[in-house]
Amino acid sequence: MVVVLRREVGDVLRTRRVDLGRTLRDVSAQASVSLGYLSEVERGEKEASSELLASICAALELPMSAMLRDVSERVERAENIDRVAAVAVSAPVSLPVRSNRMKAASNAAVRASAA
Repeated sequence: MVVVLRREVGDVLRTRRVDLGRTLRDVSAQASVSLGYLSEVERGEKEASSELLASICAALELPMSAMLRDVSERVERAENIDRVAAVAVSAPVSLPVRSNRMKAASNAAVRASAA
């Protein structure tokens, strides 16, 4: 799975806005960003510039460093999930190996039971 940063950024911003009980209209006006553009950023459809992110973060009273830390943690969780899944898929399966002596004993037991 490929992590799309703009989606992670948008999720963090939307979560913060909703947690504060603020509307898109309110935040967009305070950040001087069009409502439609802010909505696209939150949905991960647009990649906002660092200047725009700073303005949105300020409107949400969210330090940009905290937003980036949250995004980083989300990316790390996704990478860990991918890593665990990749190991599970690529892990070799160990099957028991029968030695020649074990095979001979097994074959003898089969012959004896058949007789």
